[in-house]
Amino acid sequence: MAERIRIKGLVQGVGFRPTVWRVAQACGLRGTVCNDGWGVLIEAEGDMEAFLQALTKQLPPLAHIDAIEREALSHTLNANSFEIIHSQQSAAHTHIVPDAATCLDCLAEINDPHNRRYRYAFTNCTHCGPRLSIVTGIPYDRAQTTMQVFSLCDACHAEYDNPQDRRFHAQPNACADCGCELWLEQQGEIVARNFTALQAAAQALQQGKIIAIKGIGGIHLAVDASNAEAVALLRERKHRPAKPLALMAKTIEQIQQYCFVSEQELQALQSSAAPIVVLEKRIDGNLPENLAPQQHHLGFMLPYTPLHHLLMAELEHPIVLTSGNRSGNPQCIHNAQSRSDLAEIADLQLLHNREIANRVDDSVVRWMAEEVRVLRRARGYAPAPLKLSHEFTAAPELLALGTELKNSFALLREGEVILSQHIGDLDNYATYRDFQHQLALYQHLYQTQPQAVVIDAHPHYKASHWGREWAEQHALQRFEVQHHHAHLAACLAENQYPLSGKKVLGIILDGTGYGTDGTLWGGEFLLGNYLTFERLTHFATVPLLGGTQAILQPWRIAYAHLKALGWEDVCQQYGDLEIIHYLQHKPLATLDRMQAQGVNSPSTSSCGRLFDAVAAVLGLCREQVTYEGQAAIALEALAGISFKEPLPTSSSQGKNTKLLTSSLNKGSVGVGLSMLWFALLDDLKNGLDKAHIAARFHLNLVDLLVQTVTDLAQTHNFQTVALSGGVFQNRFLLEQLQTRLQALFHVLTHRLVPMNDGGIALGQAAIGAARIIQEQTACV
Repeated sequence: MAERIRIKGLVQGVGFRPTVWRVAQACGLRGTVCNDGWGVLIEAEGDMEAFLQALTKQLPPLAHIDAIEREALSHTLNANSFEIIHSQQSAAHTHIVPDAATCLDCLAEINDPHNRRYRYAFTNCTHCGPRLSIVTGIPYDRAQTTMQVFSLCDACHAEYDNPQDRRFHAQPNACADCGCELWLEQQGEIVARNFTALQAAAQALQQGKIIAIKGIGGIHLAVDASNAEAVALLRERKHRPAKPLALMAKTIEQIQQYCFVSEQELQALQSSAAPIVVLEKRIDGNLPENLAPQQHHLGFMLPYTPLHHLLMAELEHPIVLTSGNRSGNPQCIHNAQSRSDLAEIADLQLLHNREIANRVDDSVVRWMAEEVRVLRRARGYAPAPLKLSHEFTAAPELLALGTELKNSFALLREGEVILSQHIGDLDNYATYRDFQHQLALYQHLYQTQPQAVVIDAHPHYKASHWGREWAEQHALQRFEVQHHHAHLAACLAENQYPLSGKKVLGIILDGTGYGTDGTLWGGEFLLGNYLTFERLTHFATVPLLGGTQAILQPWRIAYAHLKALGWEDVCQQYGDLEIIHYLQHKPLATLDRMQAQGVNSPSTSSCGRLFDAVAAVLGLCREQVTYEGQAAIALEALAGISFKEPLPTSSSQGKNTKLLTSSLNKGSVGVGLSMLWFALLDDLKNGLDKAHIAARFHLNLVDLLVQTVTDLAQTHNFQTVALSGGVFQNRFLLEQLQTRLQALFHVLTHRLVPMNDGGIALGQAAIGAARIIQEQTACV
């Protein structure tokens, strides 16, 4: 009997149809296969059970099946063979495959002098190459990519039309005769082309030059990573004084000269996503300190395009490969933009004529608590869908807009969330414009018709402002979601927690989020689910003295925390400490008046600001930070020195560290932090090594968190604890807390989406869908 089989998932642009064709031939099937808006459509007759069983065992490397739908046909097909036919146009319900690193077959070709693609910098096939970065429409055909301007030569056309070739319908397929061209230019003048351009660029890098390099999803800035002066010059020109710089090495062996690489980290580096992997530095690594100041880790990636493979083969050392942009702006993607924006930064520019349709930054991952966890989700991961618990299939399409920092947005449809690639910080106007562009592009690509929009409840976020206007213009339902509730829901959604599941305790630790009481939250214990939450308790609040200035100048938040202990008592007991002398030379009277008058001193329970304060007290980034999280990252790095050896006994050890509460915010209670502070100040007073003090702060904080959770469990009914928020990017905090809590509760954490604000849109989408489903159920 003939059947119609529809296969949904990541099945377009990955060599799925030729695989179907080969398996069908082997199984003696008769019929056809094609792409359509839903995925891959097969109409065939023969032994379908044997065919499907064989097919699922022989999937192409980048393919992933979400569903197989089968329908018996009432008629015979009268087919004598099995054929691949042209795509059928229909509404888009299929998915776009992320950009993928160069496969081993293509790598072998570009290194083979006898192959016609020898040293061709844009070699790809259905197993690798650009996808999201070049696509302009669905179905994923060449006419709907930026490769449409390149006409295939006879040899490439033969590959493209041959189902037995791995380049069958590989949409970016081309060669040096018919494809993209590469060149090196200086001040707008071309100085070399194609492989000669790569050799000249490599020579310039070895001479200490800064090169702009156009890659697969954007333009990078590169220098020789072994040249401290070149790195310093790049930092000076880019106005990036301290933020870590990403590195690229030619091989795993080269990375191992500078960093320790576990088996799991090795797999991440060599995966088709080829992300930046945060690795522990070797003491004898001998790379400049200014690559990642005050840190004991480096972010390395391997070459992920033929261009990068060919370039790195010409170099002796790793290179810095950081986003090509003016400080704060999104990464450049167009040649003209690069010539304009990077002219004063780059000495030369290595460009090509394949247009980038969609900006896609490098992804970042880190091995923490026995998992590779995504810290920035972009190239190689986005926009692969995230499947929710089955109850969410009842929800209509909706759009969730994320938050102000580390923005990504999300489309929800058919029980799945399509989370965009990392967009960036929307307080930058150029990034906000890119956010608008990507929103329009995704809606076009996926042909969505959202029935609702979900935004952060913050009254001044740009994404929220856009969402309010857009919902009004299109007469759409709008949901406003509290920031930390979205964090909790994101963790639940990623773990496919059921919509009908019991309430979970969420420990949400981050830098800031607008609370329901108008204050700034960030150290939260929420009992809730997708629909509701209750703020059971939170870290004791302190004022942000100077508002945003307190975030940029950590000494301010340090003073706020010490003042909360009783500033006169602190001065009397710890007056000999260097931090007290430092603060006494600051305009404390002015800050006191600001707080007393409620001027520019909003209250916050932020755990991120607590880390800033501790870092400042220990002399790290005290005066000023130049990027978000700098002080907390430096504190983690300092603590890391001591986590490898037993910590000496603290003079404060054994003191009562039971949960302390105080009346705050019109009767709410807060988790007292005084025991943390007194333990830290005692250690400083007793002359303990600062690395040990930093490590013990982490352990004492974990003690406090565990004590808080166990106290709350005595009066509230929960068996599951979810951990979310950017503070959990701290490896030691996550590992220590997860280990302790797993002995008592079921613990949910993030792996596939960032625990920072880059995952917020996932939680917003789940909350919006849950509310709509509840409304639908109530109307039945």
